[in-house]
Amino acid sequence: MASADETEVYLSEQVVVLVSCALSFLGSSLIIVTFVLWPDLRTTPRRLLVFLSVSDWLSAVSYAYGVWRVFHTDSIDCVIQGAVSTFANTSSFFWTVAIAVYLYVFIVRSSQRVADSLVLLFHTVSWGVPLIITVAAVCLNKIGYDASEVSVGWCWVRITAPDRVLWMLLTGKIWEFLAYLTLPVLYILIRRHIHIAHSALSEYRPILATRPTSNSFYSVADIKLTLIPIIFIVLRIWSTVRFILLLVDSAARQNSILVTLHGIGNTLQGAANCIMFVLFTQPIRSRLCSALCSCCSSRCGAEAQQSHGASHSLLPGQDTSTQRDGDSVGSSRAKTQR
Repeated sequence: MASADETEVYLSEQVVVLVSCALSFLGSSLIIVTFVLWPDLRTTPRRLLVFLSVSDWLSAVSYAYGVWRVFHTDSIDCVIQGAVSTFANTSSFFWTVAIAVYLYVFIVRSSQRVADSLVLLFHTVSWGVPLIITVAAVCLNKIGYDASEVSVGWCWVRITAPDRVLWMLLTGKIWEFLAYLTLPVLYILIRRHIHIAHSALSEYRPILATRPTSNSFYSVADIKLTLIPIIFIVLRIWSTVRFILLLVDSAARQNSILVTLHGIGNTLQGAANCIMFVLFTQPIRSRLCSALCSCCSSRCGAEAQQSHGASHSLLPGQDTSTQRDGDSVGSSRAKTQR
């Protein structure tokens, strides 16, 4: 049982969060695989999405290990797991905002050259800042057992550190708060710009405005631009709520439902991105369906060919041993007749 200052992680919570980690692992892997398989889809925004998926993939793996182990003391693997999840989670925040900034510059500012020139800066910030913060936290002995007070079994900032709130902010929460503010503003501006451009285009080209494909395209774009910040906030808000409850020393942070939502929200980002940018993206969805269909048809064809060959070599109801016996009997009869 957990002590008074430790949040107990129940088996049901472990199972749910581990399933969430598995879905995020598969979703992130699918984004990366589709990018590798089809070179013509390697646009800069999708390349940035792949880097985000790498962060989400690392988060899913490290969180899964932490939820499976449910640490109760400081240990070497606790520190390693806490360091990897801290780096990956913080990097995920930066890459999520980086994609929004790129789309804003590319669409609203109408400057692909400037947007592409920001990619190097995105790499420097999204990998460099989390790495510096994580290395500093490990070197200063700030990463370790946190009693699941702001986690679900995994390790993060050491709960006994006197300046733990400061390091919780530096290793994740401050960047999470900034993402809450930045993402809705950027995507609202992008969506507004698209609507204005679409309205102006419809005024001069009414035929295009009445085409179902055009309406369908803008409908899907509107849905995505609306859901991206909403999904991010809905997934991440539970960890923020538990962090605030920790600051006010409220026992509500140990509520089982809140702990489960926190675990799902922190680990499901990769799966959510896969649904948004793979399953809800028609060209990629069509290619996946075609690949699956061709794979299934080729397998069925191979099985049918193998079955057809077997039907020629065996009579109905005759097994291989019977066939060998029949062949030997036929051979001996032939010799007797000769």
